[in-house]
Amino acid sequence: MLGYIVIGLPCGLMENSIGLPPWACFVISCTFYSGAGQFMIPNMLLSAAPLYSVIASVSFVNTRQILYSAAFAPYFSGASRLLSFLFSATVTDESFGVNMERFSSDSRWTGVNALLVNVFSMLTWASANAVGCALGAILDLPLAITSFAMTSIFICLLVMQKLCKQTAVVIVVACLGVALCKVVGLGGPAILLGAVAGVLAGLVVGSGGGDEA
Repeated sequence: MLGYIVIGLPCGLMENSIGLPPWACFVISCTFYSGAGQFMIPNMLLSAAPLYSVIASVSFVNTRQILYSAAFAPYFSGASRLLSFLFSATVTDESFGVNMERFSSDSRWTGVNALLVNVFSMLTWASANAVGCALGAILDLPLAITSFAMTSIFICLLVMQKLCKQTAVVIVVACLGVALCKVVGLGGPAILLGAVAGVLAGLVVGSGGGDEA
């Protein structure tokens, strides 16, 4: 939840730059709930990208949510449809990591516990967005700095990974994949395609074993 405050405030500042009021930021954050997507929208609109390009790019990036929900399917096999639906609708990057670790290491962790993690994270994110948007009307911060907040979070997650051959291959292939997509003009799905390429390369290397570096 504290992490969502750190990235939610600059996201709200970005949303203020395209004219969204604080209440709209809160509602969007609860219904759309995609940190990367919410950062992309103001950046692309400010760069005069057409609406169809914004929709397509954000949709591509958010397809990862399908994989997140599918990964939890075994843990919700006996849960009610309502609980499964609410959980799937509120899972995102950080809560995925927390809940997956809990499910795999703590037999007492339940679907209700996991849903509460999602909901509290979402409400914190939404509140931080609203506050950031309100501050945006008062503060005049450079957009280049605020837009880097999401990137910095992923850099932190990257450097915290255990370095081994498999991890190194995933990083290199994913970066090269994103760069190649952008060079050939596939800027929208670049992140998704690069990530998929990195994961596939990691699976191939992992099947043969990965030694620590």
